[in-house]
Amino acid sequence: MTDEKKVVPSVSVSYARNGASTKANSLGMRPMQERAYERRGEPYLLIKSPPASGKSRALMFIALDKLAHQGLKQAIIVVPEKSIGASFNDEPLSQYGFEADWTVAPKWNLCNAPGEDGGKVNSVGAFLDSSDRVLVCTHATFRFAVDRFGVEAFDDRLIAIDEFHHVSANPDNKLGAHLGQFIARDRVHVVAMTGSYFRGDAEAVLAPQDEAKFEPVTYTYYEQLNGYEHLKKLDIGYYFYSGSYADDILAVLDPNEKTIVHIPNVNSRESTKDKIKEVEHIIGALGEWQGIDPATGFQLVKAASGKVLRIADLVDDDPNKRDRVSQALKDPTQKNNRDHVDIIIALGMAKEGFDWIWCEHALTVGYRSSLTEIVQIIGRATRDAPGKERARFTNLIAEPDAAESVVSEAVNDTLKAIAASLLMEQVLAPRFNFTPKNPQSGPMEGFDYGQGNYDPNRTNIGFNEETGQFHIEIKGLAEPKSKEAARICSEDLNEVIASFVQDKTAIERGLFDEELVPEELTQLRLGKIIKDKYPELDEEDQEAVRQHAIAALNLTQQAKQIALGDDSGGASEPSANTALIDGVRKFAMDVRELDIDLIDRINPFGEAYAILAKTMSEESLKQVAAAISAKRTTLTPEEAKSLAVRAVRFKKERGRLPSISATDAWEKKMAEGAAAFVRFKDEGRYD
Repeated sequence: MTDEKKVVPSVSVSYARNGASTKANSLGMRPMQERAYERRGEPYLLIKSPPASGKSRALMFIALDKLAHQGLKQAIIVVPEKSIGASFNDEPLSQYGFEADWTVAPKWNLCNAPGEDGGKVNSVGAFLDSSDRVLVCTHATFRFAVDRFGVEAFDDRLIAIDEFHHVSANPDNKLGAHLGQFIARDRVHVVAMTGSYFRGDAEAVLAPQDEAKFEPVTYTYYEQLNGYEHLKKLDIGYYFYSGSYADDILAVLDPNEKTIVHIPNVNSRESTKDKIKEVEHIIGALGEWQGIDPATGFQLVKAASGKVLRIADLVDDDPNKRDRVSQALKDPTQKNNRDHVDIIIALGMAKEGFDWIWCEHALTVGYRSSLTEIVQIIGRATRDAPGKERARFTNLIAEPDAAESVVSEAVNDTLKAIAASLLMEQVLAPRFNFTPKNPQSGPMEGFDYGQGNYDPNRTNIGFNEETGQFHIEIKGLAEPKSKEAARICSEDLNEVIASFVQDKTAIERGLFDEELVPEELTQLRLGKIIKDKYPELDEEDQEAVRQHAIAALNLTQQAKQIALGDDSGGASEPSANTALIDGVRKFAMDVRELDIDLIDRINPFGEAYAILAKTMSEESLKQVAAAISAKRTTLTPEEAKSLAVRAVRFKKERGRLPSISATDAWEKKMAEGAAAFVRFKDEGRYD
């Protein structure tokens, strides 16, 4: 067993702690809730806001207004699992200045009622026939109820869907199909709430025509964390191990940190296939077992320091044991007691909706099922609490082993972990507002443009600390023309980036293809992803979305490199509260003029590779590279066609076709693609 404490942040972000996100207005609303309440008159509202920002209470304010002033009969709150129903328990909102209190009659909180989802459908029917105002149920109960009663039975009601990323536009997703029917009938109001508006399977959450009906309210991670009182730093990283994870876990598990450990699924290659023994091994590694607390069921372990650790085991399937532990963790009288529990060990629990403000470290073994799940787990550690200045997420991943028969599975897990880190870096960064640089350009009100202020003769970068937004001018940037493209560029760049970093071809080539021309990814691959994701947009708008997305991703990656210093392993300390902000500014100053061609020439996965090379053994790194290069294929007809389109655009801009003998690698690639396109066309490879 190793005693060396080792964790390698892929990003370490510091925040100002200005206290803004925790301050309430005269109605008792925090900033995110106030922002959502301002849009309360919208029939379709999409609230995108991180964990702990107060989405549940925001919904209470909005629902009460809709019931009192907007003519709706009832509000139905739909949550993915029973435990989250507690988020909508009674709240005395009038004590803080609001016009009414939030109350749910016990019989109408079906998350607390006994029985299965199918049997609770009768209760939904009884509620619809009653004069009561609020019902809380699970997604499953709601789906069964809609199947039985039909969408028309819910007319003139508010449907509020919590953890909205469970919905999908895929026809096989029942909740998504029902939502489409509700929107088509247009007789209900819908409030959708999520901390991660993307899905791990890269499916669209909503069909484009339905999404266009929703008014978005976005509150970013940056605004949330920057406005905390206590938490000022968040590290996201991964750590590779060989052998059994249980032997290496103390390299990253600090007994002095309040930690949630998620052990691997029993079907994953990281698992020993005996989850009970894994928990026993972890407990044994932490110290000497002292018995079980009779009141809570927590395991008591004496650490080497002499401290007795209180460990909650949520892995043991024995209902008597687990229910006692689970109830002890939910005990409202212990919510503000930091010493109530020290470490929670879980497998499928303690994720979405689980509230433990003292959690400082979310330690996850093995890659989880989706990026959404990773974001939810990280959210467990990003609560603000007195004395908690730093939080971190660590993904403990098994190194690919050349002797393994499942080396390709190991490689896939590695790539997924990197994708999760890249996406989280984007989620944690301030928001970007990109504008093209032209003679009419000028400063935006409220933005600080640094020393020398705004310079009309060059591209500028401004930052608004209050809103956590950048204004960045880029030469040659395409502007969105349609309302939908403008909405995507303003609201959904992270969703586009999520699709890109989950694309196996893109991440494999970006990390391990030494012959890669970056434009093959930034223009061709991302261009194809956007074309498939938003087929309703014309080519000009698709290109505008592509340029905005790659600018956001590459600027964050370049800023990360600068924020972490020359040592990408994170040994250097980022500057005060403004690491990523300073990094973006420094990068822009170093290149003098930001233009879209320069941004397209940056490999978006280059910085991730630098960190990977520091964390993984050289032998394993070679093994991964070999496994990926073995799959490399020649140019496909579709890729050739995309290159030919770029070649035509090149000719319009330069007055000549790209040359096959050009010294510029991208020009040469376009020429090769155009020639291949002609060859494939002659061979009849296109319809």
